[in-house]
Amino acid sequence: MKMFPRRSLQAFTLVEMVITIVITGLALTTGLKAFSLLAGRNADGLMQTKTLDLAQLYLDEILAVRFDESTGVGGTPTFTGCRITNDGENRSGYDDVDDYDAINNEVPAFVDADLAAQYDGFSVSVSVSCDNSVGVNPGGAKRIALSIRAPDGLVSHFSVYRGNF
Repeated sequence: MKMFPRRSLQAFTLVEMVITIVITGLALTTGLKAFSLLAGRNADGLMQTKTLDLAQLYLDEILAVRFDESTGVGGTPTFTGCRITNDGENRSGYDDVDDYDAINNEVPAFVDADLAAQYDGFSVSVSVSCDNSVGVNPGGAKRIALSIRAPDGLVSHFSVYRGNF
């Protein structure tokens, strides 16, 4: 009868197993904390994109109207000077730049209900003022300052100038 040589079995000891579990737990905890930090900031880019889109919509609308109530259709004749008037028009009747000066914490409203739902929680404010340091027109230009408050409380500011031409 032939005897097989006795081989020693190699295995983890209890101490090695506990150390492995502790190191694995620390690595997972650190990794999950880093992941949750990155995942929490993932919405920031989407919020900023929506803010920029909303600013573009408002600025396109404002810049498409006349410089002043006395400016003719198509810009002629031009109005000499710069003034901010309150025509008492409602939102649907805004026909010149300074009418938009009345917008304060407006909730964006769109004809498309799906589009309006995407901007839930946003608010828009507009301020229009004369700036005599800009432009070649007598009286300068109108500075349009747009502020958009996102649902997370972040306020973004945009400014454009509208010349009298």
